[in-house]
Amino acid sequence: MSKFFAKDWKGSRFIWFGKAHILTLLVILLVNVLLIWFGKHASDKTINIIAYAMAGILWVNELSFHLWKARIGEWTIQEMLPLHLCSLLVWTGGLMLVTKNYSIYEFCYFLGIAGAFQALLTPDLDKYGFPHFRFFQTYISHGLIITAAIYMTVVVGFRPTWMSLLRVALWGNIYMAIVFVINKLIGSNYLFVAHKPPTASLLDKLPAWPWYIAWMEVIGLVMCLLLYMPFAFKGG
Repeated sequence: MSKFFAKDWKGSRFIWFGKAHILTLLVILLVNVLLIWFGKHASDKTINIIAYAMAGILWVNELSFHLWKARIGEWTIQEMLPLHLCSLLVWTGGLMLVTKNYSIYEFCYFLGIAGAFQALLTPDLDKYGFPHFRFFQTYISHGLIITAAIYMTVVVGFRPTWMSLLRVALWGNIYMAIVFVINKLIGSNYLFVAHKPPTASLLDKLPAWPWYIAWMEVIGLVMCLLLYMPFAFKGG
């Protein structure tokens, strides 16, 4: 069992859109479909139990990642503070599920789905392929970020609005500016605004720093607009 938590993983490396990657994406899709179907037919009590369960899984999964990083001697403030978008939304997304907080929901819907979707397609896994702990931890984390936002939308009944989009854009940029300063102070690369990540990602197709940051803004805006389209003409 210890080999599945090993720092020096001797098993299969992660292969982008390999069999394990594709099957995992299909499992996440299936989980979302089943949760939506079940939630739509469930009692209020059951809906809340499911929400609490998802929050618990999100938090325990994230804590296990921190413990694993500490165990292999790789926990540092430059990498492990909850300042990356998805790391932050793991904690706040769980809080949203427990408290039904609409303000958190706005960010989880737009930034959570957009950011986690990109992470599911191009995860920062390097050598840690299936069935290493890191593989499961990554897909549970990012998959549930998306599932939580969809669950709150389809099952609980929350809806984003144009003002939601404006608030997310405003506070998202303020947050990025704050993180940029933190990166300068501690030598980190949270939100990837100091430089591009070392692993393959969409950013590899964009211009060099700092111009790719502007492109990140444009791509993020387009994705948020696409996410809003289902509600744009329904009085949202």
